[in-house]
Amino acid sequence: MPSPFPGMDPFLEDERLWPEFHHHLVMSLYHLLLPSLADRYRARISQRQYVTEQALFTSIVREEHHEEFIETRQRSDGKLITAVEVVSPANKLTAVGRQAYLNRRREHRSQGAGLVEIDLILQGQPTLDYSRENLPDWDYAVTVTRCTQPERHEIYTSTLQKRLPRFKLPLAPDDRDTVLDLQACFLRAFDQGGYAGRVDYHREPPTQLDDDDREWLDKLLKEQKLR
Repeated sequence: MPSPFPGMDPFLEDERLWPEFHHHLVMSLYHLLLPSLADRYRARISQRQYVTEQALFTSIVREEHHEEFIETRQRSDGKLITAVEVVSPANKLTAVGRQAYLNRRREHRSQGAGLVEIDLILQGQPTLDYSRENLPDWDYAVTVTRCTQPERHEIYTSTLQKRLPRFKLPLAPDDRDTVLDLQACFLRAFDQGGYAGRVDYHREPPTQLDDDDREWLDKLLKEQKLR
């Protein structure tokens, strides 16, 4: 059964579902990226790890986080060409997770790499390093930063009620971009994780929605007999 939403499913922000979904989404991106890469490149899955702590009554609960991302490197010398990051709830809700994400972004940039940042999380503080002032509203975004113009950003956006965007993934400056369809990646990850049978759509999503989106979501799920 496919996702009931035209784009991102906000119920996947649940802390019990996200880590596995993050893995499936990165793997879907990886498998869709591979056929479009020329022989001069190789792609691999890397991982950042950190531990968050949360006070629970008289004890401290420690949680390990393992967040995957994609590196595209040049075969000849191993130079990092482009990194593809997926933002997690912990990156936007916890100080440790946010710092781990920003540190890795800084590392990518210090190597002169292009950067693709995929944010499908409504909760928490944005990890963006640019202002949204005078920009249209959005819920989800893919931010592309090219190594040749690190001060400029290409932003591909969507809302809860729309499909996720296609976006250009930059490679070496003398090579043409490749295009990835984030919606296709999402659907593949949703199907691989079997989330249609695991998400309880009778409850409210783990993130607060405005009145219009809440009304739209309730109507959508009722039409599909999921509520």
